Amino acid sequence: MNVLVIGQGGREHALVWKIAQSQLVDQIYCWPGNPGMDEFSINLSIPFVNEMDSYRQVVEFVKSEGIDLTIVGPEDPLANGIVDLFELHELNIFGPNQSAAQIEASKDFAKKLMKKYDIPTADYQTFTDAEAAIDYVKKLDKPVFVKADGLAAGKGAIPGPTISDAIQAIRSVLVEQNFGEAGQKVVIEEWMEGEEASFIVLSDGNDVVTLPTSQDHKRAMDNDQGPNTGGMGAYSPAPVITDILHKEVIDTIVLPTIKGMKAEGRIYKGILYVGLMITDQGPKVVEYNCRLGDPEAQVLIPRIESDLVPILQSCLDGTLAQTEVKLRPDPAVCVVMASGGYPKSYEKGKKITGVESFKGIEHTNIFHAGTSNQSGELLTDGGRVLGVTSVGSSIQLAIDRAYQGISKIHFDQAHYRTDIAHRAVERTE
Repeated sequence: MNVLVIGQGGREHALVWKIAQSQLVDQIYCWPGNPGMDEFSINLSIPFVNEMDSYRQVVEFVKSEGIDLTIVGPEDPLANGIVDLFELHELNIFGPNQSAAQIEASKDFAKKLMKKYDIPTADYQTFTDAEAAIDYVKKLDKPVFVKADGLAAGKGAIPGPTISDAIQAIRSVLVEQNFGEAGQKVVIEEWMEGEEASFIVLSDGNDVVTLPTSQDHKRAMDNDQGPNTGGMGAYSPAPVITDILHKEVIDTIVLPTIKGMKAEGRIYKGILYVGLMITDQGPKVVEYNCRLGDPEAQVLIPRIESDLVPILQSCLDGTLAQTEVKLRPDPAVCVVMASGGYPKSYEKGKKITGVESFKGIEHTNIFHAGTSNQSGELLTDGGRVLGVTSVGSSIQLAIDRAYQGISKIHFDQAHYRTDIAHRAVERTE
């Protein structure tokens, strides 16, 4: 069979790397792809003009080349209705449709869903008027999080530990419009104390299969300092999720979410990412995503032993309950190498060296997130540039291997955290 993967980041590179191991797959295509995927796939040269015009060109390519399965990596195409377009043409595509993708595309929608179906989360209010929002945080007089309602590439959640911080965040979203269309509304929610974790499942609309637990590192600097980013690294499994907590998350959050979406007429097929806060009152939802996390995907996918393609197909066929997902026990760690200045302004076009030295090393993969190939040279082309991902028989060995990998790769002003997976080490000790 022929497979198309839509996306160009580290998550999609990890997907392509895994799909290439399937004996069911003859040819992989990517749109738009990145240089790291070139080893496994053919990257399409379809230009991105606007959503629907570009998606229609992809549809025509899928028809002409006999693509059997299309897999959508990032959230934007899902929120913009690419699945609906494919289904209109009776083409096989993995991911939730536009209606179901609202669970990530609108935080206000997600919060209303949780409130309606008694899914544990932080208290909140939604505002379109900045002054009303400011009055609310003044009267509340507690730490809050200020969140742009729409898609903001993982950077739309702004901490407001003080009233002054919260007011500044509100003005950034609603007045200065630093998040564009994503900031037409702002969700202000109570500050939850605890430890975050990522809980990701596959769904066919009725049943779910859980993937390994993981934990992302959102802040730019060590010790969880600095601004939020799209993710500076991840590890799996996350020992904060015990067996008892795992069952509680399934029973009180995951299944009520899938059933609630079905009751709303938004049957959810695809990957559901639940960002959790493990509080003293139990697990609560921080956010939903309608796709694999990035960089969580880079540590989850290497831990899946089973062929990924039939698993994804079973989500579309409604046969997930009969599908077994075999996992390898070895922990995995991903450390992101970012451009200097990220998540704020940064320069592109820095020459990258050392990536080629990892050919044939089984325990470490270099997943490209923001790179380009110009005249045979690998260059930086984004904020998050590479994800150095290693597995090992222990979490410490995986960490050591990842940072050994980091030491061999160089580009000007490279930035990375030095404490990825520190919580896992602390819990292990």
